[in-house]
Amino acid sequence: MNSLKGFIKDFVKNKGQHVFLSLLIAKICAFLGSLFIIRILPESEFGTISIVASVFAIFLPFSGFGSQQSLLRFGSISDDITDKKALSKYLMKQGFIYQLVLSFLFLLISLVYVNKYEDIFYIFLLFTIRLIGFYFLNHIQSEFRIFGNNQGFARITNTVNIFGVLLLLILSYFFGLKGYLVAIAVTPFTAFFWFKKEQYSSAIDSFNFKKKEIWNYGLHAAGTALLSDTLFSADVLLLSFLMNETAVANYKVAILIPANITFLALTFMQSDFPSLAKNYQNKNFLTSYITNYYKIFIPVSAGIFLLGFVFKTEILSLFFSERYADNTWVFTILLAGFSINMLLRNLFGNLLSAVGMMKMNTVISILTLIMLLCFSFISVTRFGIEGMAISLSLSMLIGGILLLFSFYLYWKDLK
Repeated sequence: MNSLKGFIKDFVKNKGQHVFLSLLIAKICAFLGSLFIIRILPESEFGTISIVASVFAIFLPFSGFGSQQSLLRFGSISDDITDKKALSKYLMKQGFIYQLVLSFLFLLISLVYVNKYEDIFYIFLLFTIRLIGFYFLNHIQSEFRIFGNNQGFARITNTVNIFGVLLLLILSYFFGLKGYLVAIAVTPFTAFFWFKKEQYSSAIDSFNFKKKEIWNYGLHAAGTALLSDTLFSADVLLLSFLMNETAVANYKVAILIPANITFLALTFMQSDFPSLAKNYQNKNFLTSYITNYYKIFIPVSAGIFLLGFVFKTEILSLFFSERYADNTWVFTILLAGFSINMLLRNLFGNLLSAVGMMKMNTVISILTLIMLLCFSFISVTRFGIEGMAISLSLSMLIGGILLLFSFYLYWKDLK
């Protein structure tokens, strides 16, 4: 994998393109759904939905207390089919118990907002159902990945997301907010069409990994993902308390495209995650991977930022209507922040996950979140939503540098 050509050839050989394209389609569907809702809902309703969705985004990575992340990593490392099945069976059962606890806690959060936002409890309730549905969807997806069935993974991911966005468009058009909530609650349960009950009934109850090791990794992975997504939800939640729902709506519009450009890096690395996990002690492999990653994503990041900077007003007007066209500075700041994020935080955060250094990932995620909170309370009061954009971008940059340094310490000790 020394050359870029060999790097891409190995990617295709492992059917990575199926995973990449399916995750790309998922992002496009999510973007289209958000775009449609922005256009049909009043600012106040969209702002309320954004608040609940931001809380949901905090809880989602902690699904099953990290059972899916453990299944993906330890299942990828194991070459024994029996071990993979036993691990999947155990994590499905135990993870679901933890998921019910998590869903209850999510619903309790609604009590914080009940007195301030009308009908928000019912919005939380439908999002709670969605949270449970995502537990099953993510487990089944991880199961496809560990058995090397990337085409099957792509099939389930494409079906769920395309069906979901179509259902959302139809129900939202005819029933407004209520239709939107029903659509998002039902969609992830489509994954049950790929649920194979006989696979679990035939699996044995023992495997070669220690349960303590599995849950230690899973909890740190979930905690890291939770903190990572909290970073991209805390900004909206802080604005909901420091300003109002109109400010939330304007900021949410400005961040929608910048935040979604990272799907290129994330989906690329998710496609390679099983391979990275297997080669976590191979210094030459990791070095070559980083080199070839930068050959692809430095030009991509630079191109995206330049294109967005030149056409910022046209992009906001085209996608979100003229009423949001005044958010060009917020859009530009966030676009720069997320472009750099692809080169630092996305790359080295995922590498630390693949090599098993989840504890360090968690620590840096906590530090990054603390930085965001500190920067925000200082800058939002002075600069409004522009201050929040600066705070988030600066926090991501410093966090990315810390992740790079942590991975370097791991890499230099490899033989």
